[in-house]
Amino acid sequence: MAGGFLSMAHPAVTLSGIAGNVISFLVFLAPVSTFVQVYRKKSTGGFSSVPYVVALFSSVLWIFYALVKTNSRPLLTINAFGCGVEAAYIVVYLLYAPRKARLRTLAYFFLLDVAAFALIVVVTLYFVTKPYQVKFLGSVCLAFSMAVFVAPLSIIFKVIKTKSVEFMPIGLSFFLTLSAVAWFCYGLFTKDPYVMYPNVGGFFFSCVQMALYFWYRKPKNTAVLPTTSDSISTLSIAAGTGATQRVIELPAGTHAFTILSVSPIPILGVHKVEVTTAAEQATDGVAADKEQQLNNRPEVIEITAAV
Repeated sequence: MAGGFLSMAHPAVTLSGIAGNVISFLVFLAPVSTFVQVYRKKSTGGFSSVPYVVALFSSVLWIFYALVKTNSRPLLTINAFGCGVEAAYIVVYLLYAPRKARLRTLAYFFLLDVAAFALIVVVTLYFVTKPYQVKFLGSVCLAFSMAVFVAPLSIIFKVIKTKSVEFMPIGLSFFLTLSAVAWFCYGLFTKDPYVMYPNVGGFFFSCVQMALYFWYRKPKNTAVLPTTSDSISTLSIAAGTGATQRVIELPAGTHAFTILSVSPIPILGVHKVEVTTAAEQATDGVAADKEQQLNNRPEVIEITAAV
């Protein structure tokens, strides 16, 4: 069986299939940290559900392709696992997403993962003759495999606009790059163009995402204004000033920092807040002790933004 595991007659196929499964396993698990964060915050924040809805659709398509082709066990096993994982991500997203985002996600799910998949199954089984079913279905899988790699790029516009990589899934992008290489080799060794060709594009798009991540990654000492209504609501409103103020405590020894405005709200001003601790007051008469206290004291700044 050319597409089976542990086929010693075709060691290159076997090794690339196993590598593809192992790396794709990590790809499917890469967003776990994102959803742990969603669970802890009880909010999806600015994360999009599109990559997970598209990934689920791709997984069910590849399962159907593997069943029709009959000799692609590596594709069958990993995409069966992927279906379960992506479905779990979507459920978690629906639990904590705002109502508008929840309805939008449900619309995507029923249109793509239910209606579109059902249409493809009907067309393949009842309107395409058996000798051409693999070719037709492979072409559909190729097109939507490209969509899986492009789907995370929906976040790129937000990254470029805000100059923040807060919502860039770098772990997913890294593992997608490795996965593209492994599945390209599998498609090459099995002479399956529908597996091989989309992974060329996948490698390119994944590299673009990683490049953007490192380009827009925040400096080490950075203060970022809130970008969501949830975070803005936690700020104190200065009475009578018509401005929103945020006080940020920097680590001790920090003498330089960067302010990144990642929202359309302009910054009115930034100034240092002088803080005198009880320990400093007690040692006010001793110059050496006072200097040491000042060196060890954290810097505190206040950011005032127009609202």
